[in-house]
Amino acid sequence: MALDPSFLGRCYPATGTYQVGREKIREFAEAIGDDDALYHDPGVARARGYSDVIAPPTFAIILTLRAQRALVCDPQLGLDYSRMVHGNQSFTHHRPIQAGDELAVTLHVDGVRAMGGNDVLTVCCQITDAAGDPVTTARSMLVVRREDR
Repeated sequence: MALDPSFLGRCYPATGTYQVGREKIREFAEAIGDDDALYHDPGVARARGYSDVIAPPTFAIILTLRAQRALVCDPQLGLDYSRMVHGNQSFTHHRPIQAGDELAVTLHVDGVRAMGGNDVLTVCCQITDAAGDPVTTARSMLVVRREDR
């Protein structure tokens, strides 16, 4: 079954906020094998001009995946999650994510198209802080293999 092309242009507003904590940053850095002191030591982070530890650049995936859940679980879209793979991901950071941030994510559907027997869904997640200022823009391409291939 093809994805519903009427989803192009839809917006999924933020459904809550995510509190960024030092421990979450540390756990993420350990999981990806990055031992940079900026991700672990508040003193090092402050000496480098930050108010607290900062997150590795790919930490934003935690927030984008949470926001994407609303879209991929929307039954009207017609997406079979068991047939989906992550095709591409990019981040544009407007500033580092740091411990103490309270972040919200708004998701926009930028593309719904068929390609090579697959459906391709392109989404953009705007991550903002408590003041509404941009923190990260994340773009994802999700590929869904059709059953009728």
